[in-house]
Order: sequence, then C-alpha cells, then structure tokens
Amino acid sequence: MRIAGTGSMLPKKVITNDMLSQFLDTSDEWIRTRTGVVSRHVISDERLEDMAIEAARRALADAEMTADELDFIICSNVVNEYVTPQLSCIIQGGIGATCPCIDINCACAGFIYALEIAESFYQAGRVRNVLIVSAEEPTRMTDWKDRRTCVLFGDGAGAAVLTPGDNIRSIKLSASSATDKLWQYRLLHPTPYITKEEVDMPLQMKGQDVFKFAVKAAGKDISRALKDVGIKADDVSHYLLHQANIRIINAIQEYLEQPAEKFPTNIEDHGNSSSSCCPILLDECNRSGLLKRGDMVAMSAFGAGFVSGAVLFEW
Repeated sequence: MRIAGTGSMLPKKVITNDMLSQFLDTSDEWIRTRTGVVSRHVISDERLEDMAIEAARRALADAEMTADELDFIICSNVVNEYVTPQLSCIIQGGIGATCPCIDINCACAGFIYALEIAESFYQAGRVRNVLIVSAEEPTRMTDWKDRRTCVLFGDGAGAAVLTPGDNIRSIKLSASSATDKLWQYRLLHPTPYITKEEVDMPLQMKGQDVFKFAVKAAGKDISRALKDVGIKADDVSHYLLHQANIRIINAIQEYLEQPAEKFPTNIEDHGNSSSSCCPILLDECNRSGLLKRGDMVAMSAFGAGFVSGAVLFEW
C-alpha cells in the first residue's frame, strides 16, 4: 500500500518544564538534558476520542477521500476512559464511516503494527482503503509526583490513510517478553469472590533497561528492513523515530552512522505520546514540506512488552 494522507491533533494546554518544577523536585535543566523535552501538550478539557476523530478527518482530507470510501479502521491505543466500546468504533461513528474496525494495544509501536495489519489485509485482497489512528493519553497513566516518569509524556492523536500502491517496501516487527521493565497495573471492579491481592499502580519504568532495548531493537529492525529491500542506511532520506528520549534517538543515529539532519524530532515540545508519536511526526513532516516525492523514509518504534517495529517506505 501507500500512505495517501496524514493528520494529527494535539491538546491545547502546553506544560513547560518550569511549570513542572513548581510542584516537582526538578528543573528545566534536569529534564531537558536527560530527555530532550522542553514542553508537552496535555489533555485538560478535551476528550481523547474527539482528538482522534479530528486527526482522522484531517488525514482523510489530506488524502482527498471521504469516510464512506474506507474499508477498515485500525485504532492503536494503550488506555482511554472507555473500556468498551472500542475506540475505533467511536472514531467510525464520528467520521461517518460504516466499515469494520478494530483496536490494538501494541504500546508505543502500535502505529507500525497497524501498518503491518493493513498491508496484510490488502495483500489478502480484503481491503483497498484503510484508516489508521493512534490516539494516546499517557499523561493519565503516570504518577504526577514521580519526576522520573511524568516529565516524559504528552498526549495526542495521529492518523494516516492507506490506499493501493507499492510505496511500503518492508515492515519488520519483533517482540521480546520483558514485562517487568515497563508496566502499569489497573485495579478492576471487585467481585464477592476475589481473594487474590490486587494493586492499582501508575506506570513503572526501568529506564536503563528500556534504553538498552530501544537502541538494540531499533537498530536491528531498521537493518532488517534495509536488507530486505536491498539498500543501505545512506539511501534513506529521513528517519522518523519514536520520540521517547533524545538520548535514545541520538544513540540510534550513531548506531546507523547517519547525520543528525536525517532525524527530525518533535520531542522538544511534544514529549512521548506513545503510539501517536510516529504518525504525529509523520504528519508534521508532511505538512512542513520536509518529505519530497521519492524520498525513502524509515520509521521505527519500541514500547512495553517489549515490542518493536520498523517500516521502510517511499514517499
């Protein structure tokens, strides 16, 4: 398939590092040097589903397509206020589509996993036009008294429309079970029969373990995709990486031995918005004119699980 249109939506409230230092034992210098984040967009009075619907509408408009032309909707989401119905169904109704839809939870790699699902459905002859929406509010997962985690995240939604084409050249996915490195427990409603011990715990992260996995997995996934297509890292025009931490991005850049200008970032004023990082960055690069027809683009993401993925496509 090919990416025919992109869209994104961010919350209007912007929280700077200095604002966080008013109630956390932290500072702009501490956050900036360790993460690369200067500010982030956080949900205040918005609803995540409304942001997802708007991102979808913008992607459809960019693709010059109407919702009734869609054959499938895939929504990547880790957590939202709805347990049921699925977020993709809410998006479907919001944009006026009538096609089937599914939600997936592949953590921060969700957008790339969704691309693989869409491409596989197309190869099977089941779809022609697919909408992918990644909508995330990780700021609702963290303890806002814990400076190790809450300073990292921002909220947002990104979307892409896929249509027939040969622009997606290779997708490589991987998983390595390490559930004790990055996790969150959510307390469910009680029953009269529950006797096991249960806890309600915000997002927990072992930073060094995540760092090591991210660099290794991204390097491996991108290298596999390049080998699959028969090109070298030098042949890629842009590397769009998951915006988790500027140090991780720099380490992947060094691993691939590529210049910094090939790695556009928005972590500075977005933070880590989980699976919506990649489509938001893609949309911003698209609308700024950075991406030129014929450019080879590599995208890579990694997240809890651990899961990771890379896609190589021609713009």
